Amino acid sequence: MRQPNQPDQTSSCEVLAPRQMVSVGVALFSMFFGAGNLILPPLLGVQAGQDALPALIGFFVAGVGLPVLGIVAVALAGTVRDLAARVHPVFSRAFVAVVYLAIGPCLAIPRTSSTAYEMLLPLLPASVDPGLMRLAFSVAFFVLAYALAMHPGRITRLLGKITGPLLIVLIIAVVGSALFSEGEPLAPASAPYDANPAVQGFLTGYQTMDLLASLTFGLVIATSIRGMGVTEPAGVTREVCRAGLIAGVLMMLIYGGLAVVGVRLSQSLAGATNGATVLTASATLHFGTVGTAVVAAIFLLACLNVCIGLIGCCGTYFSQEVPRIPYRGWALAFALFSCIASNAGLDAILAFSVPLLSALYPVAIVLVIMGMCHSVCDRLPQMWPWVVGVVAVVGVLGSVRDAVAPGAWLPIDALPLASWGLGWVVPAIAAACIGALHAKVSARGACR
Repeated sequence: MRQPNQPDQTSSCEVLAPRQMVSVGVALFSMFFGAGNLILPPLLGVQAGQDALPALIGFFVAGVGLPVLGIVAVALAGTVRDLAARVHPVFSRAFVAVVYLAIGPCLAIPRTSSTAYEMLLPLLPASVDPGLMRLAFSVAFFVLAYALAMHPGRITRLLGKITGPLLIVLIIAVVGSALFSEGEPLAPASAPYDANPAVQGFLTGYQTMDLLASLTFGLVIATSIRGMGVTEPAGVTREVCRAGLIAGVLMMLIYGGLAVVGVRLSQSLAGATNGATVLTASATLHFGTVGTAVVAAIFLLACLNVCIGLIGCCGTYFSQEVPRIPYRGWALAFALFSCIASNAGLDAILAFSVPLLSALYPVAIVLVIMGMCHSVCDRLPQMWPWVVGVVAVVGVLGSVRDAVAPGAWLPIDALPLASWGLGWVVPAIAAACIGALHAKVSARGACR
């Protein structure tokens, strides 16, 4: 117990003020929450119907809980490179590159254009060729995004200040109108939520890609906190956890509200295939054509902002890794590739994302869990390559099968929990035991 005249051992600069803490938490929320995150919860609500609550809980675990843990794990390790290097330096470089490609040109960047177009589509004349209009829209969208990524300056800052508040206001308006409207009877759960809705909600959370994004955000948040005066490692970790809690609560509130919008339309929109359609239908129902136009405008601005940020983020990373190609070259390549990919349509992008994320997410999950338990795992270093290697093999095999020959049987289908999409869990536990035994045998041999 500290004596009355004894100075406090914890300097005030080692604890962020409440206003600073809220600012960091909201900043982290803003980094996570892009326009793509808006389209998953409404579709979950429509498809899960009467089983929306367990499905939403599973979604919270993967879409909120794991990203927050990812932020903390990276803060503890230093960088995502440091975390992944515990497996092997070559794996570290390859894994981080794949993560940037996934949250960039392979999935997230094309999804920004496709989502914005889906919101604009209801306002177009019926005589317009959708395919031709999609092409024209994507070209204009990515030309503008590339130009702003080269010279962000005041325009990007202005977009950020406008789109953020307006997007939140729009969400409150749409969710509030759904909550206080009479609504329709809840429909029974449809595929894929008609069996094990909580597990399916967990798997749907993969598509937010927020766990992968958190592996790149952790260093940014930790650096920001250090810049505010918190320098002790324990203090940085504590403040990162507090920021993650604030961001997590905000995401849960918004995800929950958006899921309610879908639940209220679970009968009339039973055949919906993406959440953009659900939000448009809800806004049109309650606010008419004006609501549809406002939704389209806000999504366009929000998607454009996210696209600019992702092009800049990925371009910067790869220009540092491969300096022979400058930032402008990488950014142009990512914009061109994303423009082509976005013309496949939002449904196709989401369908492609499932096998890719099914391969990446299990690896990211075990990295984060082991990173949280690093004090134990680092004493048994062979655990890292054993666990990550086994999980990667199981995940990649399943993903390749799902992409190339859906429905084909593989030996991994006989694994426990495989029917739930969690066939990697038991192999990960077995690999951890083998890795721990390997580490102890190696330590004994070194002592002789």
